[in-house]
Amino acid sequence: MLGEGKPEWLRAQLPNGKEYARVKLLVQKKGIGTVCEEAHCPNIAECWNSGTATFMVLGKVCTRGCRFCAVKTGLRGEEVNENEAAELAKAVKEMGLDYVVITSVDRDDLPDQGAGHFAECVREVKKENPATKIEILIPDFRGERELIEEITHCGAEVISHNIETVKELQGKVRDGRANYEQSLEVLRAVKEFNPLVFTKSSIMLGLGETKEQAIGAMRDLRKAKVDFLTLGQYLQPSKNQIEAKRFVEPREFEELRETALEMGFGYCASGPLVRSSYRAGEFFIKNAVNGMREEKK
Repeated sequence: MLGEGKPEWLRAQLPNGKEYARVKLLVQKKGIGTVCEEAHCPNIAECWNSGTATFMVLGKVCTRGCRFCAVKTGLRGEEVNENEAAELAKAVKEMGLDYVVITSVDRDDLPDQGAGHFAECVREVKKENPATKIEILIPDFRGERELIEEITHCGAEVISHNIETVKELQGKVRDGRANYEQSLEVLRAVKEFNPLVFTKSSIMLGLGETKEQAIGAMRDLRKAKVDFLTLGQYLQPSKNQIEAKRFVEPREFEELRETALEMGFGYCASGPLVRSSYRAGEFFIKNAVNGMREEKK
């Protein structure tokens, strides 16, 4: 138990501002789901005030039950909106975004686990917004390689899949159908199917892991050729989710960031309020994608 109070460095900006209101109205008008709202992200004000949002496709009900996540769960997800790809593409154009993040809930109830629809959403956004860079945060698709291969060729520049926590805490934190090695294999497979795609992953800290275990997970991600990494403080979204064990100090986040860069990650966003699609990381990665692509030519 950490008590009721949070340290100063964990106080997020309250949702307000003209741009926040504009983005919120647009999201509501289009009926588009965002992780910003569904996962109770503490950075919603910062991101929406800068005109950035992480879109969530395939409905708002996840067929997994991870103990850290506030997204609604169920045996079956919502009916798939056949017009979602076109609606999302138009929303991105109306918002004037040059870098977007698209993610989805897990859809174990669908024959292809939603991979085809996910890929179609990316293709439509690219078709309507050819200059827009796209990052996708994908489920594990139960490790089925043909589904992962389909996703790798949908047109996204960055493909992200989160291991979420260290190896030793996987069973306590994630749904039983997810596991550490399977997630690493997803990331390895993405690089195998499309070496030009940049990969990214995220680790939550404060769940009871040691610093050595966190560094071990980082090392495993580099062995899987992951390019970008984010490290953030786990915050219990509600009383229904697993409790945080400690608040990691900013100094430790900075030390881990330096270690990550020494390991060879192209970029590491590390801080108490950093999340896997944190906008500061997106802007850097947008430039990194352009720069690293030029180096590969």
